[in-house]
Amino acid sequence: MANYTGAARQLVLAFKERGRRDLAAVFGGLLTAALPRLPGARWDGAGRCWLVPAPSRRAAARRRGGSHVLGAARASGLAVADALRLAPGVRDSVGLDGATRRANLAGRVLLSRRGLPPPGSAVVLLDDVVTTGATAAECASVLKGAGFRVTAILAFTSARISSPHG
Repeated sequence: MANYTGAARQLVLAFKERGRRDLAAVFGGLLTAALPRLPGARWDGAGRCWLVPAPSRRAAARRRGGSHVLGAARASGLAVADALRLAPGVRDSVGLDGATRRANLAGRVLLSRRGLPPPGSAVVLLDDVVTTGATAAECASVLKGAGFRVTAILAFTSARISSPHG
């Protein structure tokens, strides 16, 4: 995961907001390379590591030409479970603080039954940017509540300041 600054930020924004769907292959390749090195990633008996993309608001996905996170996951060639969706009424999270983001998502991340991995599967939750962690926490809670083991959370970038000293 890269910090959400500089070139990494520009790539995510180009992919997410500026219609650069060709970048799905770039992000997919990064996922393919990262997953075997990700602590917590688990493969099932069939050799699959299930990626579950964090959902986008329907209006945002329509405006963007589809879910960019789902597109990257599919471009990775890994097993993808499009298992989550957002209920109507979820607001855009830009500009919301952590508490407001959590309240905005509380009870509004839903399972999409048609996209579930096999029952009891271990999954890796995939998101584009970790800002406060509210999206990842709510998605992981829903998946765990449905009997899936969320063994890792992977994001393209993080808006949280990180240092080499932790």
